[in-house]
Amino acid sequence: MNCVKAVRDYVTKMITDTAGMKVMLLDPDTTPIVSMVYAQSEILQKEVYLLESIKQTAREVMTHLKAIVFIRPTQSSIDALVAELKRPKYGQYDIYLTNVLKPSQLERLAEADEHEVVREVQEFFADYLALGPQLFNFNLTGVVGDDPRRWHPEYYDRVQQGLLALLLSLKKKPVIRYQESSPQCKKLAQEVGGMMSREASLFDFRVSTDIPSILLVIDRRDDPITPLLNQWTYQAMVHERLGITNNRVDLSKVPNVGKDMKEIVLSSEQDEFYQRNMMLNFGEIGENIKSLVDEFQQKSKANEKLETIADMKNFVENYPQFRAMSGSVSKHVSVVGELSRQVDVYDLLTLSETEQELVCQGKHTEMVQNIKQILASQKLNDDDRLRLVMLYAVRYENSSNSSLRTFVDTLEQQGVPHAREKIDRLLDYAGARSAGRSSDLFGTRGAAGLLKKVTGGLKGVENIYTQHTPLLAATLDQLAKGKLKDGPFPFVDRQYREKPQDVIVFMVGGCTYAEARTVAQFNDTNPHMRVLLGGTAVHNMKSFLEEVRTSSAGK
Repeated sequence: MNCVKAVRDYVTKMITDTAGMKVMLLDPDTTPIVSMVYAQSEILQKEVYLLESIKQTAREVMTHLKAIVFIRPTQSSIDALVAELKRPKYGQYDIYLTNVLKPSQLERLAEADEHEVVREVQEFFADYLALGPQLFNFNLTGVVGDDPRRWHPEYYDRVQQGLLALLLSLKKKPVIRYQESSPQCKKLAQEVGGMMSREASLFDFRVSTDIPSILLVIDRRDDPITPLLNQWTYQAMVHERLGITNNRVDLSKVPNVGKDMKEIVLSSEQDEFYQRNMMLNFGEIGENIKSLVDEFQQKSKANEKLETIADMKNFVENYPQFRAMSGSVSKHVSVVGELSRQVDVYDLLTLSETEQELVCQGKHTEMVQNIKQILASQKLNDDDRLRLVMLYAVRYENSSNSSLRTFVDTLEQQGVPHAREKIDRLLDYAGARSAGRSSDLFGTRGAAGLLKKVTGGLKGVENIYTQHTPLLAATLDQLAKGKLKDGPFPFVDRQYREKPQDVIVFMVGGCTYAEARTVAQFNDTNPHMRVLLGGTAVHNMKSFLEEVRTSSAGK
């Protein structure tokens, strides 16, 4: 199960099945789908002369070229394609849709093809964003509709179509289970099951196996802790502190960043260093970069003392030839340099230690004192102040001697925008009394789990705490042992209680890179079970709070 390979294979087949020089016409949905699995330079090497938008009408007529059209079958994209076919700019059109084409849409295309330029129309089920081999999403935030028990109508259609495409691209006809406490999960699971039955011919893969795959649909609200925490593994930390959108990171606001580093791509498929290091902790990343810089120093006979990440950043800027030798490593020096700056400026080590103790093993009285001291610090930014109090709110919302009111008053006095409103919304969305949360996040943990101290070898990257484990880890463990209970996780139609081989976990309300790491670790230690993770979005704290804000459960 490799969703990057599935999408890439589709794109490769489109390109290679059309001989000669061609242009590729995409829409706003398929542009990122393609760019996530293929670098533009790589596509251009395969006789693709141009990459254009189907909705850009001011294109030159080039009838000597053939057109590969790859779009989602949405109303606006079909309209654009109909207009294109009525006045064709290319000599031949091979049309590929990311999902099932309605008969009425096919009829419109046939009527528009007056010049008989269409050679073929096919459905290639690449209707999702493949962020990595075992991670996909739909970039949708705010999936709850006007009623907290219902989906946003537009988003619901997108998600169920995308999930069906994922299953078809991977050639899976799974047994479906869902989180019973979530109306959204139940509706999605039952609809996907119904579509599999109605489109039985599409799911006839002629592959016999005694061990069916599992699609498990769960709700973000069951674990509001993971997207609120600061992260210390590379990929998750970059997303939390800088933000990753479609594998791209905007560094334009980073102090003293080079002109060629304003926006960078972090792709495990196109960046070997990132692939090897994305799941490692921050200290290890610094050590691995330092090893490469040391190697260059030996070759170039440069002799500079490099002890900190800032030293390495300055070295790379002063030796442009290092960039040529190191390939993509220089961009990671810029990223790690900015992360290191934020660790120091915002005192993230102290903050993160308290976060971890708070959600894992801290005693209430000690936690209240620690939080008071941290909130008094001048180093924290507003987001981190809010983050800490939100974690306290979720952890101790039912405590008889809760200090939440005091902390909220402090945030308001410090000018943190809409702090009280945001915390109230969070508790409505995913608090202990929320209808969407069924797990007892803290009741069974107690003092479980020893504090792990991850120390990097570089100065300024020490005492990193990574104690917290996402709730997903326990769910996967129960599933692997065949102990995931039917009550909280019922089946749709057919049942299967043996240990599964292939599992697709889809999180309504969005997953996180921390959970993607949990899945990667699970796959490494459980060779007889493969897990693929997906979500409506991949959250950091900011996008998760936007998810909470747009949920009517918090209005």
